[in-house]
Parts: sequence; C-alpha cells; structure tokens
Amino acid sequence: MRVRVRLGAGLSRLADAPLLSLDLSEGASVDDLLAALSTEQPALAPALPSALPVLAGTQVEREQSLHAGDEVALLIPVAGGA
Repeated sequence: MRVRVRLGAGLSRLADAPLLSLDLSEGASVDDLLAALSTEQPALAPALPSALPVLAGTQVEREQSLHAGDEVALLIPVAGGA
C-alpha cells in the first residue's frame, strides 16, 4: 500500500522533499512507516524518535495501523514561552 508522509519544517530540511510517498505492507503501523523512512532517508533517522505522528489532524500512537492513501504528518515538538 502507498502512504504519504508530510514532513514538518524541522524535518523537511533533512529529506529529499517535504512530501514523500512510501510503499508499505498491508496492515503496517506508524512504527513500520518510521522504520521504512529511516532506511529511505537516512539523514532523517536521528530525528524520527522524537517526531510526533499526526494522522487526519490527530496525534496518533506509533502502533496505529495505516491504510492505503493515508497521509501522516511528522512534526517536531516545540516548547518555549514564559
């Protein structure tokens, strides 16, 4: 199945493009997606453990199953302010 990955600003500079497509096995999880992404885009690998996966506007767990056509956004958590 084909899944799209949209990389947030902190991650997109490490990859070939801000929007990537990956072929995964049926029933793959977000964790499987991250493993495949680490292989295809090795410069991203060190940043992926802290990335927040977002599916359909909602942050999801890494065990979340994916479906063909899904788009997962990967964002870097931001903190700050007073």
